[in-house]
Amino acid sequence: VHIVQSGGGLVQPGGSLRLSCAASGFTFSSHVMSWYRQAPGKERDMVAVIGSATSSTNYADSVKGRFTISRDNAKNTVYLQMNSLKPEDTAVYYCNSWGPTDWGPRTYWGQGTQVTVSS
Repeated sequence: VHIVQSGGGLVQPGGSLRLSCAASGFTFSSHVMSWYRQAPGKERDMVAVIGSATSSTNYADSVKGRFTISRDNAKNTVYLQMNSLKPEDTAVYYCNSWGPTDWGPRTYWGQGTQVTVSS
């Protein structure tokens, strides 16, 4: 199983970034995909989630209207489009999957990518 994240970096307040998460080694279309973030000294919190079958989405209140999660099952990739970024969005962002595997339900994590919002 491989989950590889890309994107992230340094952006000014009000700017945009897009994170990508490419997965392999499991049936991507059957997995619920999520983005989490963890700021220094804080717990890891869910930012956005997208369902497997219906691709329904849900967001943390702090990012609603600014972030959009999407998935491309043909590319085994999930995205997080982040607009109108704020300094409080600064964190390490993690991609997460949860769903069935040959060994039963499993959850997998990406390696994390730093997003820094600063002028």
